[in-house]
Amino acid sequence: MTLQQFAGAGLLLLFLADIFLTVLYARAGTGLLAPYWNRAVWALVRAVARPFGRRQSKVLSFGGPLIVVSLIAFWSLGLTIGAALLIQPELGTSIKPSSGDTPTDFVTAMLVAGNSLSIVGGGDYSPQTTGTRLLYLFNSLVGASVLSLVLSYLVQVYSALRERNALALAIDVMTARTGNAAEMLARLGPDGDFNDATSSLDNLVRSLSQVKEAHHFYPLLFYFRFVDPRYSVSRFSFVLLDLTTLIDTALGSERYRSLQRSAAVVAVRECAQMLIETLDRNFPTANEGPKTVADRAEESFTLATERLRQEGAEVLGDPRAYVALRSGWEPVIRRVAPSLGYRTEEIDRRVPPPGD
Repeated sequence: MTLQQFAGAGLLLLFLADIFLTVLYARAGTGLLAPYWNRAVWALVRAVARPFGRRQSKVLSFGGPLIVVSLIAFWSLGLTIGAALLIQPELGTSIKPSSGDTPTDFVTAMLVAGNSLSIVGGGDYSPQTTGTRLLYLFNSLVGASVLSLVLSYLVQVYSALRERNALALAIDVMTARTGNAAEMLARLGPDGDFNDATSSLDNLVRSLSQVKEAHHFYPLLFYFRFVDPRYSVSRFSFVLLDLTTLIDTALGSERYRSLQRSAAVVAVRECAQMLIETLDRNFPTANEGPKTVADRAEESFTLATERLRQEGAEVLGDPRAYVALRSGWEPVIRRVAPSLGYRTEEIDRRVPPPGD
């Protein structure tokens, strides 16, 4: 083997390892090339969307599908170049067309490599030796296997995306389409009766845990962003974390102690926290810095307790515990949300838009 062929074999193995780690091993942040490629494409999409101002949401919504298409093209091109590096030295000797002279340029090598990988078609070049026949066989197995694996992977990604959207919609409906955790809590306890709240939260836990694991298994989900903020992971995570924080700090501890200590409340809080932290660790997040979080939290607590009193719930009037708990999880959401192009008032619906 020549030095060029060793380089080609190494490139093939590198891309195959990246596909294996991304598709089969399926853990966030374990790919060799795909995570960096995805981030680069997302950065390009964000740069293109930036001049559109508040209309950038529409442009950013194409980011996920574009990353899918570009990642497949990236893998295909990498495998083709690797195979071409192996094949070029054999052109004219071990690999020949059925008739005529054999071009030995690299473009021809890529065409032959693509044909042997079944990624593209064209040409009538055939192997003439046992070694090149085995190379063709290996390439065809790689091409067919990668194609079937990638298609299966995409089916799983879009299935997980549908489940995530269904969960986001269910949470939004439970807030009466307000995106307000206080409204959701008031509806979980009509007339101040929270006896059925744990069963409602239990129903969310299974879907929430599946969505959390889906983002761990399929990092491509990070980049699927919808124009409507109700489908944002940042928003429904904010609602659920705000909900559990209000349960812990706003409701009277004696009457509602069983709800506060229930496994359902703990599970919702932990799953939502793990989901948003998964995005923060593996997504290229931004850091907006502290911006009067405490003042906004106190205002949110006041509005929430007013709504709960209207529903007949017994509430506590001290916001300090609420502010302390919220300060623990809100900074993470404020790093993730702007990275996906969402404004603060789209995530925290109790924050008035600028100018109001």
